[in-house]
Amino acid sequence: MNIDPQLTADTRIADTATAVADNANSPDTLDPKYRAKVEAAAEKFESFFIASMLQQMRRTTRELADDDSPSKDPINQDMLEMADARLADVMAGQRAFGIADAILKQILPADKARA
Repeated sequence: MNIDPQLTADTRIADTATAVADNANSPDTLDPKYRAKVEAAAEKFESFFIASMLQQMRRTTRELADDDSPSKDPINQDMLEMADARLADVMAGQRAFGIADAILKQILPADKARA
């Protein structure tokens, strides 16, 4: 997951919203750069959703585990978080949950949206 430390989440969202507004009035002429940005934003949102779900699943597993369980050992927690983030990125790239596709259907014109 590539995160630019110079950009905040609000800036990225505002940039995407501006691009959506700029292209909303011209469904016949869809700029490939715009489409790439929208697809990337949709995939990043799906990745964020999946990562949050995995994080909550791990937290619940730790809370329900016995005191001597390896799940409660904090030594591997950082590596597990990185593995979960990578897994979320891969799953989002495959559009495994369909969240990115649903977002694209709402943002892009109907004839241009990827099925």
